[in-house]
Formats: sequence, structure tokens, C-alpha cells
Amino acid sequence: MDNKLLRIAPHSLALVLSQVGAGAGEGDAALPLDPQHRAAPSGYEVFASFKAVNSRHFWNAPLTRAVSAVLFLGWMDERVLLIQGAEAHLQVLRTGWTRRTLRPPQGFDIKEWANQFE
Repeated sequence: MDNKLLRIAPHSLALVLSQVGAGAGEGDAALPLDPQHRAAPSGYEVFASFKAVNSRHFWNAPLTRAVSAVLFLGWMDERVLLIQGAEAHLQVLRTGWTRRTLRPPQGFDIKEWANQFE
């Protein structure tokens, strides 16, 4: 897995996403979006989906708290989700990504997890 890093703003992370086609992906976290959202979901819709699928970690309270605490920062090129939060929360998300417990927004896969310029 390529771990390219990209810092956008202080205490922020970028998730580089790829949209999942029909029949691809795994589990309900990667199901295709309904037809009205398939063309171009808004960044906030993608962020809301990210928070929804990752707020179900009842066995991992720190991850649930971190996901609920991060904020929507932006959406670039219809594939890069920018989130912002306290460094402690971002570290919990990084750990969740490393342990593969962090799920992608519905209809997407996470291609890269970025947090500083190379």
C-alpha cells in the first residue's frame, strides 16, 4: 500500500477515494450510491456517509469518539475528502486505518490516507 502523505491544513487529513462501481466492493460500507447520487455526490454527503459507517464501532469507543469529533473541511476533485480535528482524534483514525477497522464512505474505497506533503 502506498502511504503518500499530504498536509492540507493544520490538524487535517485527506482521504483519497475512488468511487465503487455496481457489484464491486465489500460489505455495506462499499455499496454503490443510489442512482440520484451516483453522478456527483457532494463532499458533505460523502463525509456524512464516512461518519455514519464508522460510528458503528461499539467495540472501539476511541474510534467512535474520534469519528464523531472530526469536522468536514472540504472536497476536492470529487475524490479527496478533507477532514479536520484534534491531533489525538486524527491519530485514532490513522490507527483505525492501519488496523483496517476504518471503513470508507458508502460507494467508495479509500485509495490513500494522506496527512503531510512529501
